[in-house]
Amino acid sequence: MFTSKANKIFQDVIEKYHVINSVAQPFENAYSKTDLIEHLLYRKCWIDTVQWHYEDIIRDPQIEPVAALNLKRKIDASNQDRTDMVEYIDSYFLEKYKDVTPKANATINTESPAWGIDRLSILALKIYHMNEEATRTDASDGHRAACKVKLDVLLEQRVDLSTAIDTLLYDIESGDKYMKVYKQMKMYNDDELNPVLRGQK
Repeated sequence: MFTSKANKIFQDVIEKYHVINSVAQPFENAYSKTDLIEHLLYRKCWIDTVQWHYEDIIRDPQIEPVAALNLKRKIDASNQDRTDMVEYIDSYFLEKYKDVTPKANATINTESPAWGIDRLSILALKIYHMNEEATRTDASDGHRAACKVKLDVLLEQRVDLSTAIDTLLYDIESGDKYMKVYKQMKMYNDDELNPVLRGQK
């Protein structure tokens, strides 16, 4: 199943990040571009992992305003990278299934495969960090127990989401579903579409 590979890659990425555990560490993809989907999944989860920690840092009540503004810019750039990677992953699937003829009664899904994979990557981060909280030796028994309950829910959610993604890919491959990719068309990063930026030109 596709998601077995994806979940393994996501776990590898998150563990690799936490060896150094710094948003400033260099990135090196474990897969070459010849292994295209693995390369894309690895890069996607790395972006998500760094952004996860950006979001932790910016919530520090003692953060200096200038540092917070700089970090907000990094988060904005990361969000754009994340969206771009989702579109690259969907392009991979479009190419993979380009010769499939949808059946006459084929339907479209509420989201594309890559947006489901995006949620699966974020879910891997939730599971990793909730497991940390559920096993923290310096936390109370009550804290660990509450986090263990949440962890169990997240693990169940990963099974359900993985099954849904694999089913969607099977349905696309068999012609029961078809996919489209709609560009996100974010407006706030565009000099022409954001009136604040346009007014400064």
